[in-house]
Amino acid sequence: MTARLLLILASASMFIAVAAGAFGAHGLKKILDADMLAVWHTAVTYQIAHSLGMFAIALLMQKLAPGILGWAGGIMFAGIVIFSGSLYLLALTGTRILGAITPIGGAAFLLAWAMVGWAAYKSA
Repeated sequence: MTARLLLILASASMFIAVAAGAFGAHGLKKILDADMLAVWHTAVTYQIAHSLGMFAIALLMQKLAPGILGWAGGIMFAGIVIFSGSLYLLALTGTRILGAITPIGGAAFLLAWAMVGWAAYKSA
C-alpha cells in the first residue's frame, strides 16, 4: 500500500468515525440501551485511534521500511473494518455472534503495531 492511498483511507476512516460518534451521541441515544451504546462507543474509539495510527504509518513510510509499513497500514485498515465494523453491526442489530468476529480485528491491530515496531528495528 502506498503512503498516498493510506492517507486517503485514513482520512475516510476518520470522517466515518467522527460521523459515527456524532450519530451515536445524538441519533442512537434514545434507540439503544446503555450496553449497546457502550459497544458503539468502543467501535468509535478504536476506529479513531487506529485511523490516527494509519496517518502515522503513512508519515513513517518516508523514513522507515516502506514495504513493511505499507503492509502494516493495510492490516490496520482491515482491523478497523473488522473490529469496529462488527461492533457497529452488533450495536445496531443485537446479533451477538458478531462479537465472535471482533477479536480478528483486534489481532489485526496487534499485528499491524508489531509490524511498525519491526519496521523501526529493521531501519536502525
